[in-house]
Amino acid sequence: MRDLIWLIVVLLVIGWLIGYFAFPDLGSIIHILIVIAVILILYKLLTGRRL
Repeated sequence: MRDLIWLIVVLLVIGWLIGYFAFPDLGSIIHILIVIAVILILYKLLTGRRL
């Protein structure tokens, strides 16, 4: 459970990749997923907390 944030990030990136290639017409929703994943990565790196 301590690496839950990384699991969420990986799932968001995989969802973004699948959505990007499978549904190119939904560009804005797909890019929101990658932005959320990047924010979570930055949060994890900056705080250094173990969630």
